[in-house]
Amino acid sequence: MTSPQSSLERFHLRAEALHAPPSGIVAVVDHARGRDGLVPLWVGEGDLPTPRFISEPAAAALLDGETFYTWQQGIPELREALARYYERHFGIRSGPRDYVVVGSGMQAIQLAIQAIAGAGDECVYLSPAWPNFAAALEIAGGKAVPVGLDFAETGWTLDMSRLEAAITPRTRALFINTPSNPTGWAATRETLSAILELARRHGLWIIADEIYSLFWYGQGTRAPSFLDIQEDGDRILYVNSFSKNWAMTGWRVGWIKAPPALMPVFENLVQYSTSGVPQFMQRGATVALDDGDDLIASHRQRASEALEILTSRLGATGRVRFARPDGAFYLFFEIEGVTDSMASALRIVDETGVGLAPGVAFGLGGEGFFRACFNRDLGQIAEAAARLEGFIAARN
Repeated sequence: MTSPQSSLERFHLRAEALHAPPSGIVAVVDHARGRDGLVPLWVGEGDLPTPRFISEPAAAALLDGETFYTWQQGIPELREALARYYERHFGIRSGPRDYVVVGSGMQAIQLAIQAIAGAGDECVYLSPAWPNFAAALEIAGGKAVPVGLDFAETGWTLDMSRLEAAITPRTRALFINTPSNPTGWAATRETLSAILELARRHGLWIIADEIYSLFWYGQGTRAPSFLDIQEDGDRILYVNSFSKNWAMTGWRVGWIKAPPALMPVFENLVQYSTSGVPQFMQRGATVALDDGDDLIASHRQRASEALEILTSRLGATGRVRFARPDGAFYLFFEIEGVTDSMASALRIVDETGVGLAPGVAFGLGGEGFFRACFNRDLGQIAEAAARLEGFIAARN
């Protein structure tokens, strides 16, 4: 029998596209999508729709005819709102020329890669990791080099000597996602300083994915950021998205924060990809930034309560190991005796109706773990915990 892979080879596609890895998360979702009684904790989104105070301005702009080509960098009102957002939450002064609006956080990552790395170049990232960065880089012809975080129930940690050892003459950037998807690890200010000093010493870019900064369970209202320590001339691109904070995953709107001198480059990259984000959607995004702080606080509070339910119930089984996350809204956990996370995720959803992402989908260091998104209704989280308790007990 001819395999799907070999049958595609007759079309003479680029090898990088032909061999792009299938998503292990999507494999589980597609296996059970639409079943009755599912508690879907497999993908990285909550269960709340975008609130009306965000969607209504977008709908009004659509009905008012804001359906034409618009600013490739993003409408000025949205970029001004981004500057206000960063001043409120990060205490920095910036202006509209510091931002470019793009079609999702994923496109922000793609454009950052296009600006920095190409065929034969390497970028180093921390693993276990959301798989899309590595896949996007390798589709572009680069090489993604993972550096494993170390797991202990007291927390995930980064070995700086291991990170430096992964750097070669071909390395162009460090991709740092903190707080992390899927582990919930968050770099301390001291760790961020060490990473930044390493990048300076080797002349590297940092692509900083700080999308979960405000989903933070430590002291203060946000996680430590490279913005706390960055100096003029540092090579840092910040990639971000409206998806998580404001319940806008389906909108596909994001942004890049970069030195203003680079904006003509990013405007060109936008032009040759999407030619800009629809203006009516940007109207909603502007309101989200200016009027959404209370919404973010309520999302964070609910996630914190959901985390407590999930960790206390699973921890009480005595057969689940995890490091309590510092930030984001995922619990990355092991079940005693489970080694094949893909097969087990399929079995769990078949037997319990709880959808989990298999740890193998998150690369180096992920196998044997599961990722559960707990940014959901507290009753659903309690129900998922009860079903998982039953599954674990039945394994005796």
